[in-house]
Formats: sequence, structure tokens, C-alpha cells
Amino acid sequence: MTVRRLARDADDGFHSRLVPGLRSVADAERLAAEIAFAATRLTRLQSDPPGPYAEVAASGDIEERTWLALLIAVLGPLDGDAPFAAIEAARTSWASGELPVLDDVALGPRTSVDPAGGARTLAFYRAWAARSGSQAAAITGDRGWSAERRFARIYERLALPGLQRGARFDLLVTLGRLGVYELRAGELALGGSDAVTLAAKRVLGIGDPMLLGRRAAELAEASGLPLEALDVGLYNWERRTRASLGLEPGAEPDPEALVGARAALGL
Repeated sequence: MTVRRLARDADDGFHSRLVPGLRSVADAERLAAEIAFAATRLTRLQSDPPGPYAEVAASGDIEERTWLALLIAVLGPLDGDAPFAAIEAARTSWASGELPVLDDVALGPRTSVDPAGGARTLAFYRAWAARSGSQAAAITGDRGWSAERRFARIYERLALPGLQRGARFDLLVTLGRLGVYELRAGELALGGSDAVTLAAKRVLGIGDPMLLGRRAAELAEASGLPLEALDVGLYNWERRTRASLGLEPGAEPDPEALVGARAALGL
């Protein structure tokens, strides 16, 4: 049996209707900062994508751009001055059909790679795309779908061995934000025992997935920030250490985003 000790700041009487699970100002301040940081990262992806994200956003072979986005999501950017160094060193092209050799590759804090499984998740992904004829066909799906419908359907279809919730969600958010496909998250896709779902249960004070999703949407709306920002925001809040996920070390949230998040929580 594994005992997981949850760190919380001392109860000081803090209360917010939007985050009934929080009982301290410190926890609420940290949540506001992380949600605002995550929203800032999304803005950067659209306006000034760092490192290989810019290559994903650029015009070019959509299969290579999609594959690169997958590698970023699965391997995960490192924290530090060279967040994409390991990804760049390990990457292969889609056209080559080769899988990256992941032995001794440094993996980011949010990696979806199972050390025991190596690159098997990437092999499953290649097989998944091949069944539709291409990655573009697999991810586009029905051309009549709305961006939200496409996100939800492809997220479900990407439930491949080893491809964890965080990598699936981040991949689709990235592809949508960088303009590769029409994709937009209509919900956080909470469930299971990943860090984001655990954090949502703690913060929102309930375990039912449907109610969790509803409360998450209310929090995002009240903050004036994208729903997608709660994914990285809750992940970093639960981790208690900010994963920069491609941004430069020491990157801070946009002041306006932080004001919106703090105001929503009554801070």
C-alpha cells in the first residue's frame, strides 16, 4: 500500500464559492498564480511559440508538424535554460518511420513515457494514425465537427497504451492553439488518478466527474481565462513547483491574467 501525503497550507478561514476545497489564502494565491501562468503560456503559444513549437505552427508538411507536436507532448519540455534540447536530440521524422531511441533521454516533468516501455507509446500512435491513412485524417475526423466536438472525439480515440491524460490533452491544446487543426477544449476531460484530476477534486471540493467539469468551467469563466489553462494550472498547483513547459526559466504570469484569477477567488 502506498500512502500519499497531501500538502496543504494552514486553514486560515479562507472561503470561496468557486473553490470550496480551499481553506487558506496561501493555497488560493498559489492557484491564482498557476492558472494565470498557464493562460500566459497559451497566449505565448499563439503569439510567439518558443523552440520547436514555432516549427509546429509554421507552414509545412502537416504530418511532420503533427508528429513533432506529439513528441513534445509525450517527452515533455525540460525545466531550465534548454527545455527542448532532449526532444531535439531524440526526434525522428514522420517520413522515416523510425521511432526515437529513448534510452538515457532526459524526460520532462510531464512526460508520458513509461521508463519500462520505452517508445512503445509512439509505436501505438503510429499504428493508430495508419488505420486512418494519416495523422491529419485521424485528427481531423469528420469535417463537419465543431472544434469542441473534434477535441472531445479525438481525445477519446487517443486513449492508447501509455498515452496518459496529460499528454493527450496537451497535444490537442497545442495543435489547436498553433493553428494546425480546428481544436478547442470544451471540457477538462477529468477522470482517473492523474495529477490534474486529483488537484481538481481537492480544489473544487467534489469527486463526481460531471460536477467537477461544471465547477472547472465556472472557475475559468469567472477568471476570464481559457478553460484549457486550468489543465497546466492545476497540474502545477498540485506539484507545488512550477513546470515551465517550454517557457524560459522564471517566466511569470501576465499581470492582467493574474488580476482576473485573483479577483475570481476574492483575493
